[in-house]
Amino acid sequence: MKHAHRALFTWSALLVSGAASAAQPQTEPEPQPVAPEPAPVAPEPEPAAPPPAAPQPEAPPPEAPPAPARATPEPDPPPTPAPAPSRPSTPAAPYSVPWQLRPVVAPTVVRIEQGFARYEDANANGGLTATTVLTASYKIPGTGEKLAGLAPVMRLAFVVDDPPPGGRGGNSLVNPLLGAAYAMKLGGGLRLNGFFGVTLPVGGGGGASPHPGTVDARTKGINARAQMDNALFAVNDLTVIPGVGAAWVAHGLTVQVEATVLHLMRVRGEAVQPEASKTNFTSGLHVGYYIVPELSVGAELRYQRWLNPPIAFEKDPTERTLDNLTAAIGPRVHVKAGPLTLRPGIAYARGLDKPLAAATPNYHLVTFDVPAFF
Repeated sequence: MKHAHRALFTWSALLVSGAASAAQPQTEPEPQPVAPEPAPVAPEPEPAAPPPAAPQPEAPPPEAPPAPARATPEPDPPPTPAPAPSRPSTPAAPYSVPWQLRPVVAPTVVRIEQGFARYEDANANGGLTATTVLTASYKIPGTGEKLAGLAPVMRLAFVVDDPPPGGRGGNSLVNPLLGAAYAMKLGGGLRLNGFFGVTLPVGGGGGASPHPGTVDARTKGINARAQMDNALFAVNDLTVIPGVGAAWVAHGLTVQVEATVLHLMRVRGEAVQPEASKTNFTSGLHVGYYIVPELSVGAELRYQRWLNPPIAFEKDPTERTLDNLTAAIGPRVHVKAGPLTLRPGIAYARGLDKPLAAATPNYHLVTFDVPAFF
């Protein structure tokens, strides 16, 4: 009986418990994530031989290009600024051509000098000597830059004298000069020129019995050229002439100096010329300035002295015939016509001491100079 009551109580409890569970809502338990199984590691395959290359397929024919799209106009690019003008090169400083000194340059030039010299005798009667000097030089191409290099030189002179009443007039074609000049530019406006020449003793008025009028003309010609070209008129002598010149050319200004030695050797006329040889020295200073490119003014001082004088000069007690000092001044114009440049000028020269400045002969010299540079 006791056991029946215990069993009944147990079943009653189970029924109450089941009714309570049915009254409450049932919630499903959340599923738990399941970790994936690791993939099995495949064994490394053995390297297989490369398959044979498959034949390349033929390239398809090129497709027609698509029609161009309508271009959108682009804005004009900004204008390119004009390049700055290059600075022009500075032209060479102009050179002032001297009156009776040698040019320190080596140009191709033809030059005509027409000189007139008025003088007086002891009675103040006037005479007139006219000299015409033709000089030509040719700059050998390839021997130097512009106005520098080697230039052979030739000079011819002709003289006519119209003396005071009672004198003997005449004319003479005197000795020709042949030579060469070499000019150099040293920089800084400095220029140097070396010269060597000879005169040939073939002029008129030479020999043992010359014509008196011809002798008169060539003697007066020496003074008409300010005694700077004695070798041209020494028609009995062969003369060798070395010389050198230097100049500074800058800012329109030319300053030039020159020195020349003339050694004269007699080859004919022993009966009228006792000395077998004589030596002369000439020098000069030229200063020229360009006022404008078309006009310049030049002045020069010239000195001549006998180092080994003629016998007649050695016997002069006054010694006035041993040397001579002259000055010249005048303008030049400069005209360019294509490759040719004309530089005509006129100069007045005067002796500054005796003998040319003495009351007799009282020389006044005027020269018209027309050089044409090519």
